[in-house]
Amino acid sequence: MDLIKKAIAWGSRKSPWVIHFNAGACNGCDIEVVDALTPRFDLERAGVIKQGSPRHADVLIVTGAVTLQVRDRLVQIYEQMPSPKFVIAVGACACSGGIFNGCYCVSGGVNTVIPVDAYVPGCAVRPETLIAAVTKLLDKVEAQTAAADGQLPPGPEAEPTPAPAAAAITDQDGGERHGK
Repeated sequence: MDLIKKAIAWGSRKSPWVIHFNAGACNGCDIEVVDALTPRFDLERAGVIKQGSPRHADVLIVTGAVTLQVRDRLVQIYEQMPSPKFVIAVGACACSGGIFNGCYCVSGGVNTVIPVDAYVPGCAVRPETLIAAVTKLLDKVEAQTAAADGQLPPGPEAEPTPAPAAAAITDQDGGERHGK
């Protein structure tokens, strides 16, 4: 891996830029996402910076069940993000469609439209849980990068520790791990 690729990988791990997208939420999870970015909870201590443009974002945080009205917009935003890109589904509605699953105007959870890297179930999700999920996602990215660089052998020692109670992170093969 050349120096430029290493610098980009380091920047993605140490200073991810996030963009928030409301796919049809009741605003409960939206308020908690914004609260996680305030000085009280300070998601920026993990290096996270909120970004307004998908062309500069590394992580897409999605709240709410995906409605038919915003499905195409969500895919468009996801496609505008540069690689590597990661998606966090925040709240019960984003994870599975929640109470709106099966409605005529709802596609379901975020994973029915775009691939999801981390799930943060709950209604509404607490900022601490969101911060823990972002931290675990960054650990997963760092472990994958280290394994790709040959610094760590791929295996159990390259896997991040399980996520906290309300956060679940998917493995590379799409399987889901739940925290204790």
